[in-house]
Amino acid sequence: MTIISYLLLSFERQFAVTLWLMKKTQIVLLGLIAIAIAVIVMKFADFSTYETFASASASPGKSFHVIGYLQTDKPMEYDPGVDPNRFVFYAKDKAGAVTKVIFDKGKPQDIEKSEQIVMKGYIDNGNFHCTGIQMKCPSKYKDRDQTIGDMS
Repeated sequence: MTIISYLLLSFERQFAVTLWLMKKTQIVLLGLIAIAIAVIVMKFADFSTYETFASASASPGKSFHVIGYLQTDKPMEYDPGVDPNRFVFYAKDKAGAVTKVIFDKGKPQDIEKSEQIVMKGYIDNGNFHCTGIQMKCPSKYKDRDQTIGDMS
């Protein structure tokens, strides 16, 4: 075996080992990146579905999204002089159940005009404690004579 062939053979082995280690490192690095992306998605993505008050009552304390309609025929309690961060109202879900809703962030502006309310919260002692409200307002392109809250 000549010196040149020996040098080429040793270089070839060293290159193959370096290439193998690099591939292994890259695979591990890609795996870690994939795990990091999955953790971020799981942390910030909201995979919740819309529920009714009845299904939310089955798991008290657990947070749910409930689609409902403001019951304008029931009393609304809001007194900014006593507690500006407390608004109590009644909502009817898609199944027709009417429940008292307690919202501790003040009364949303124009809630009476909303067609639909998406409430995020939990059931406690038969009341829905709302932590967030999203209102669907009527379209300005529809007729203005629309009854709000009567979705029978």
